Amino acid sequence: MSVSAFRPVPRTGVIYVTVEAQARGFQTGAADWCNLGQGQPETGPLPGAPPRIEHVRIDELTQEYAPVAGLWEAREAVAGLYNDLFRRGMPSKYSAENVALCGGGRVAIMRACAAISQIHLGHFLPDYTAYEELLDIFRRFTPIPILLDPMQGYDFSLSDLRREISGRGLGALLLSNPCNPTGKAITGPELASWVHTARDLDCALLLDEFYSHYVWNDGPPISSAAEFVEDVEKDPVVIFDGLTKNWRYPGWRTTWTVGPSKVIESLASAGSFLDGGGSRPLQRAALPLLSREHTLKEAEAIRRAFRSKRDLLMHGLRALGVRFERESEGTFYLWGNLSNLPPPLDTGEGLFRAALEQKVIVVPGHFFDVDPGQRRVGRTSRFVNYARFSFGPSEAVLETALERLRDVVKQAKQAVDPPTERMPSPDDFS
Repeated sequence: MSVSAFRPVPRTGVIYVTVEAQARGFQTGAADWCNLGQGQPETGPLPGAPPRIEHVRIDELTQEYAPVAGLWEAREAVAGLYNDLFRRGMPSKYSAENVALCGGGRVAIMRACAAISQIHLGHFLPDYTAYEELLDIFRRFTPIPILLDPMQGYDFSLSDLRREISGRGLGALLLSNPCNPTGKAITGPELASWVHTARDLDCALLLDEFYSHYVWNDGPPISSAAEFVEDVEKDPVVIFDGLTKNWRYPGWRTTWTVGPSKVIESLASAGSFLDGGGSRPLQRAALPLLSREHTLKEAEAIRRAFRSKRDLLMHGLRALGVRFERESEGTFYLWGNLSNLPPPLDTGEGLFRAALEQKVIVVPGHFFDVDPGQRRVGRTSRFVNYARFSFGPSEAVLETALERLRDVVKQAKQAVDPPTERMPSPDDFS
């Protein structure tokens, strides 16, 4: 078989910048690097958080495959958590049949993409970089991009939502909420209205809620569309979440999908030929993490620690000239407009290359200009002047990164406008 039988597959943003950094000596845990490109939170103890799991017991039964839809007891635990957090007093409750577990967020969304029928599926720009290949690879549906306006703070009103669904004939809408990379969060009454609109217009909402414990307003520490679903079997709401971000166990790759049981059955069938199912030992180990008490305690610790880090990084970047059309309301990312920085730092690629020399990693904004199938070939990305900055690392790493970025900006300013030599005056010879 010739290697020409395989097409080149582009790397997602985080993988791209990590590989480039590795070529310059970066490796995971390297103390001399500041990884503001990382898509994971710090995983160690946080003040006030529950103890971290450091050991997983594996017996003979646990060595076996897990069912494709996940261990029944784990599915029950996830359903029970959603009912306990969001559906108290409501007649319609989630059950194990409304949940499927698998091995990672991309896998969960990939299963959904494989099971979706031939519809128009809307997605927003900018959004999560991995959507690009996921929305293209199966070619069962038509991806419809919806551009959000930076000058409007990436707002998207209910009238906009209804117009897009009805006017473009959308059968489904995929989005990250809170949004990676902008940090925009749809919560409370606004999120309730989105769910109502999806129900009214019969458009499936595919909600990537992997950052739903990273919400920076003064409301509840966790936000989910599950709170506003009326009938878990009829409402077209499908939720993706897992331990990777919200419980700060990214290496476990233990995630789930919550939705109507018929949807879950279809996703499990897709999983039977796509991935075969998740990790049995880690699904069993996840059970004590899925209590209401543990979950809320972890989410409250995340809010205290990460909101402080957000403020530190945001104020530091602003002082350097980075502009934010919208302050991060969720996630652990800042979406910065670099237009006011001196060249070449005024583009995401330029800042990335210059920062890399100082052992700081950021992600250029063009990666978030999701373009399934590369249908906009030859056009400059709308987000060429943007970069995503992660405050997932520790506060000490953020402080070091800001110091190094100050040096990068200072050097760029001097290159653009070098100091001129002063002509000698008669007083110099007196």
